Amino acid sequence: MLKLLAGLLVAFSPIWPLGDNPLPGDPFVIINKNTNQMALVDDNRVQTLISVATGKKDDLTPEGLFTVTVKAVDPYYRKKDILGGDPKNPLGTRWIGFDAEGTEGRTYGIHGTNNPASIGHYVSEGCVRMQNEAIESIFQSVPLGTKVLITDSTKDAESLAVEYGAINRGINM
Repeated sequence: MLKLLAGLLVAFSPIWPLGDNPLPGDPFVIINKNTNQMALVDDNRVQTLISVATGKKDDLTPEGLFTVTVKAVDPYYRKKDILGGDPKNPLGTRWIGFDAEGTEGRTYGIHGTNNPASIGHYVSEGCVRMQNEAIESIFQSVPLGTKVLITDSTKDAESLAVEYGAINRGINM
C-alpha cells in the first residue's frame, strides 16, 4: 500500500517530468530578449551564440517555452504576397516557426532578413530575425519538435539551459 501511495505521489507531482522539457543532449534554442541573443544548445552544451532582432515593443515577441512546428527554405511572405527567394522578402532565406500563443508555427518564427542592419535591435513585429547566413548555418541543427525558450532574463545562456533541463552539469561531454 505504501509503495502504491508513493508511486501515485511521484506520478502526480508537479515536478515530475511530463515530456515538455528537453532532455540533456537534445537541441534547444534560447532567445534572450534582454541581450538580443540566440543560443543553440546541443550535445549538452551551448554550441553557439548569435545576435538577433526581436520585437520593437516588449510584448510583441512572446515569452515562454514553445515547440518548433514548421520549417521552410525560402519562405513565402503571405502578408504582402512576396515569393520566397525575392530580395524584397523580409523573411530572408529560412523560417523556423514555433507554436507561440496558440499558433501553429506560421505566425511566430525565427527567420532570416533582407535588412541585416536590424540585427541586434528591437525592430520586429514579434518574430526573431537573424542574418541569413546565421539561420542557414543552424537550420539543419534545429529539427521539428525542438523546444524554443523565449525570455527576458539577466541570466546567461548556460544557466538558462541548465534551469530548463537542456544541459545536465553532471554529464561531462
